[in-house]
Amino acid sequence: MEQNNKRYGLFTAITMIIGICIGSGIFFKNDNVLVATGGSVALGAFVFALAAIAIVFGGLAMGQLASLTDKPGGIFTYFEQFAGPRWACAFGWFQVFVYYPAITIVVSWVVGIYGSILFNIQASLEEQILIGLVFCALCFLYNVLWAKLGGFFQNFSTVVKLIPLALLGIAGILWGDPVSGLRNLSSSSLSGIGWLAAVGPIAYSYDGWVVSTSISHEVKSARRNLPIALTVAPLIILLIYVTYFVGITCYVGPEQVMALGDAHVTEAAASLFGDTFAKAITVFVVVSVMGTVNGLVMGYIRMPYSLSLRQGMMPFSSTLSRVHPKLGIPVHSAVFSFVICFVWMALHYLATRFNLLPNSDVSEIAIAISYLFFLVLSLFPPEPRLSSWWFNYHVQYYGILCAIPCLVFCLLQFIVGARLEA
Repeated sequence: MEQNNKRYGLFTAITMIIGICIGSGIFFKNDNVLVATGGSVALGAFVFALAAIAIVFGGLAMGQLASLTDKPGGIFTYFEQFAGPRWACAFGWFQVFVYYPAITIVVSWVVGIYGSILFNIQASLEEQILIGLVFCALCFLYNVLWAKLGGFFQNFSTVVKLIPLALLGIAGILWGDPVSGLRNLSSSSLSGIGWLAAVGPIAYSYDGWVVSTSISHEVKSARRNLPIALTVAPLIILLIYVTYFVGITCYVGPEQVMALGDAHVTEAAASLFGDTFAKAITVFVVVSVMGTVNGLVMGYIRMPYSLSLRQGMMPFSSTLSRVHPKLGIPVHSAVFSFVICFVWMALHYLATRFNLLPNSDVSEIAIAISYLFFLVLSLFPPEPRLSSWWFNYHVQYYGILCAIPCLVFCLLQFIVGARLEA
């Protein structure tokens, strides 16, 4: 891919992070969070803030590393330069074969869920999976044939998705009873470790902030803009998440949110603004989730290509490294990525159909493993010739503050979640 092909600016980098993080998890994980916290709004908001603090530190660390290079590959390139080729290869394979496809197919499935709600279809799991897979294929198609359309849709969907979050969050706070909701914190919720099960859904809601590094070589003035985007975006996300979570939960009621599940968004919109506006809110939600898939696909189609540029790291490298002369996109890499997504969609279907991951899904496993890799990267600061001791210290400090809490909490989530199911 041409190194001078700079098609994305600072605004797109910020909206890509916000667009990927905000788009599905905040809408369909709220009930999971409340189940884990025993219906406690205050405890749920606390875990949202706790996760955001860790993500901000991670963003600071990645932002520092991003300022040192603008080579293709994003965080994969950081592993190659600062941790060595073996760690880079391991992380690259994890990204290509586990992380990106697992996250992408779960969010695509959510498109099927909310698409069914929008058209009042009582869709089965199989139908939801099919709808999600079709949209995923379309997303791959237009990101290959018209890359600028993918960037435009990312900006558009990010703005659109803020509308229901702002309206429902603020309206819920104004017409609900947030004071009473936040005070409702039972001693039983704090005495055990059950509330740690909320970390998994919340980690999913925040996940995606590092995906923007995969297009770093296509961002204008990447060494300046990407660190800014990785620092500013998580703070914006925290403000939006806490406002929405507290507002809609205190208005609808924790018990109702847990009972309604994914349909609580439509129920809140109908109660606040009427059925017509509720339909419009659902449209906004569908568009926002589509934007999340779009952002993931934008990053994913470039990952096999990035690995194939390194000798010995990827099979079929001579094919996957080809860039279409007119489209400027690695088409074979995109096709390869979609095939892997198809396989993961089948795995996700089996896990969901047979309830193999109680109160969870395949994406949360990938997220937990990713933080283990972030911890490894933070232990390999840049060489002194590339940066100062102050710089190296902060990369390690920020990276560890991000990786260790997120990794521990995500792993505990599976243990606690299994106990809650039992």
